[in-house]
Amino acid sequence: MSPLHLPGGFTMLYPIAILPGDDGHAWGVEVPDLPGCFSAGDDLDDAMAMAREAIEGHLELLAEEGAPIPVARKVTFHAANPEYTGCTWALVEIDVTRYMGKAEKLNITLPGYLLNRIDEYVRSHPEQKSRSGFLAAAALRVLQES
Repeated sequence: MSPLHLPGGFTMLYPIAILPGDDGHAWGVEVPDLPGCFSAGDDLDDAMAMAREAIEGHLELLAEEGAPIPVARKVTFHAANPEYTGCTWALVEIDVTRYMGKAEKLNITLPGYLLNRIDEYVRSHPEQKSRSGFLAAAALRVLQES
């Protein structure tokens, strides 16, 4: 499972596989967790910047189609695939909040002990920002595992 943060939203770290270019070829980029998402750049820095644009564009199309946002898996998972032998790996952090639809308010009931534990956790982990953010991240983790 990929790291999931809440610095104002849900962030996933998408691994990108980078194939080096040469005098006649651009640097190629593939995003294994997003089938069909490719990019290229004149040099390594350009390739990584272009990968961000490709990922965001790909996620935007998925959101328009109402398709789920693919989970970003660990580099270790992809690096074991012989298809990516010789690739350089990088991570592109993407806030996927805007691709998940608008926020909706809901009223839930939780035992006091659990609510206190959640609030303590949120206070000691500033990246969580809020109780709602914590609950949403926890729910997303469980759904990603299934």
